Amino acid sequence: MTNVISRWAVAPFVAAAAVGFSIASIVPASANPTLVVDVASGRVLKSTQASDLWYPASLTKLMTTYLVFQEIKAGRLALDTPLKVSARAAAEKPSKIGVKPGTEVTVDNALKMMLVKSANDIAVVLAEGVSGSVEAFVARMNATAQSIGMYDSYFANPNGMPDDRARTSARDLAVLARSLIVDFSPYRGYFEIGSIQLGKRTFQNTNGLVGRYPGSTGMKTGFICASGFNVVATAQQGNRELLTVVLGAPSAVQRTIQAAELFDAGFAQWGGGGPTVDSLPRASQAAPANLYDEVCGKNRGAYLVDDDNAAPVSASAGDGGSLANFFSSGQRVNGAAAVRGSSPNRLGPREKFVPLAVFIGRTPGAEPDPTAVAETVKPKSAKASRQAAKTDVTGKTNAAGRKQIEISRSGKGAPAAQATAFAPVEQPSGSASGVLQKAIKPAKKPASADKATAAKATGAKATGGKATEVKAAPAPRPAAKGNAKPKPLSLTPGKD
Repeated sequence: MTNVISRWAVAPFVAAAAVGFSIASIVPASANPTLVVDVASGRVLKSTQASDLWYPASLTKLMTTYLVFQEIKAGRLALDTPLKVSARAAAEKPSKIGVKPGTEVTVDNALKMMLVKSANDIAVVLAEGVSGSVEAFVARMNATAQSIGMYDSYFANPNGMPDDRARTSARDLAVLARSLIVDFSPYRGYFEIGSIQLGKRTFQNTNGLVGRYPGSTGMKTGFICASGFNVVATAQQGNRELLTVVLGAPSAVQRTIQAAELFDAGFAQWGGGGPTVDSLPRASQAAPANLYDEVCGKNRGAYLVDDDNAAPVSASAGDGGSLANFFSSGQRVNGAAAVRGSSPNRLGPREKFVPLAVFIGRTPGAEPDPTAVAETVKPKSAKASRQAAKTDVTGKTNAAGRKQIEISRSGKGAPAAQATAFAPVEQPSGSASGVLQKAIKPAKKPASADKATAAKATGAKATGGKATEVKAAPAPRPAAKGNAKPKPLSLTPGKD
């Protein structure tokens, strides 16, 4: 079955007009399921074709994340647990990080790479780390989907690569997203990371709402030709948090703009006496819609990838990137205005992120940088590279009274010797960060008995049992042996 996506039209939302303003709304003619849900109550604020079957694409990785969180919560995995990369994982097609067989990656770093870069190889690493094999993991994915009420979903793999058996719906994806929020609230920071840095490569979050839509709290994008461009996204304004699902958009840019306008309409709509997302009807089709011909067959453009960062960005749109375009009432933010660029099919400027540093291996420097097989984005300067080690981590209490991790998406982070996860710097005992992460800390100082060694390490000269300060000299170049690099700082795992 093939549904046709026609050209998008512009129309105002009735709900927005009712409160005294209008929002230019992008509304496709067909084959574009959407859903807006109040997270706290589960009430549906807007629904269009929400039960239609759809190919899940990389939205599959939300279910992969759910199972990883289950293992962490049960104590069978920790964030610093190392997972080995198999030949099967390394052979996955892009989008990928490019990890080599036999190397290791921690659960924490794997989650960041999968959710920010949408890395297919890393999704397989996590699946095999949880269940021992992809097949066993897929069986668990489908059993879990049924147990949480995703009655029309079937997953064929852990990363969403094309498979005729795979299917889901906007309704089922909203059920999954709410389950992630409710069941694993302390780990929500993983979904809203703006960017990560692996060696010299920087990857921006594929979700174009992060850093553009005010109050965005992240989630995940997905794209294959058969499904078009999709996103499951959350945003918070005041005491309200909404969940939006967009499926079948014809481009990454239009996906982002449509989701922003759906959020605007939802935040403008007070009340919420509609049905709950769980009570929406099940799918009536026999197979998912297939948009291959419409999205890719006749339109093989330069930006047909699951990444808003690959699309043109307006340098003069919005309000200079501050994302603070409040209405005079102070009650809400016109988020769509901040997202839209100065011309069609362009996005406004994105908030500047300080990338979170990730690494391959059990500790930073334990493995060489992997060979890139996906798109590479290099830092613009050495300063950008140095900023990668800066993050800002704070614990806050959410509406349910639970401690929650908040990862800064701005450039105001504090410097960290080694950024490993949510806790790149030592935290006070009992902090929310400490609960989640065994921070990697610098090795202890050499024992006083070994003064000569200690003096050498600190740039002092041992003389008659006393350390005499000497003038620092340039470090000698390593012996010519290929492009050998200096050994990294020795690190030891810190205590809880």
